[in-house]
This record gives sequence, C-alpha cells and structure tokens, in this order.
Amino acid sequence: MVSEELKIIVIVGLGGAIGSITRYLVQDYIGAHDFPWGTFAVNFIGSLLISMIFFSSLGAELPPLIKIFLFVGIFGGFTTMSSFSLDTVGLLISERFGAALFNIFLNGGICVVGALAGRWLAMLLS
Repeated sequence: MVSEELKIIVIVGLGGAIGSITRYLVQDYIGAHDFPWGTFAVNFIGSLLISMIFFSSLGAELPPLIKIFLFVGIFGGFTTMSSFSLDTVGLLISERFGAALFNIFLNGGICVVGALAGRWLAMLLS
C-alpha cells in the first residue's frame, strides 16, 4: 500500500507538470515581447481561475486530494510569481524602472483584481 504522503507527492507532481506545461503553452502562444506579457497573462489567468474554483460551490465540495491536485499542483505549476520576480529584477538591472513598476502593478495589483473577479464569478454562477 502506498503511503498517504507519497500519494500526495505524486498528485502534486502530476498537477505541477500539467500546470507547467500549460504555462509554457500560454507563454509560447503570447510570444516574446519587450515586456513580460506572458508572465502577466499566466498570473492573471491563474489568479482568476484559482479564486473562482476555490470560492465556488464546486470548490467547497471537492475532495481533499483533488484540492491538493488543483490548488498546489496545477495552479502552483501554472502561476509564475517566481518568474515575475525574476522578470522584475531583470527590468531593474536594465534600468527600466518604469517597466519594473508597471510589472509590479500588473502582477501585484491586477492579479488581485482577477482573484476578486473569480470570487464574484463563482458567487454569480453558484
């Protein structure tokens, strides 16, 4: 019998792989630009969806292992706050201070608005 901890690790790993692959596909679709729009897009989409699912009646009814798979695995692999931080440092090192502040505003502010919108959509759809 597989231990519960090992089962959780495998579930998180599988979800993380799905989220990471999806992140790559979204960022590849958006393409390379002079600004890290791909990182912003996955952070916003992730913030919106994780909040919408978490605050919906579906989110409340999900079994614990499915919640771990989704919230820790898929969304953990999909959202890219570490990439956001690295992108911001790169902009700062390049002395693109306005772009760095804009990146912080988008990812730190607008993604929170995405999470609020997700909660609102979940309540609307419930």
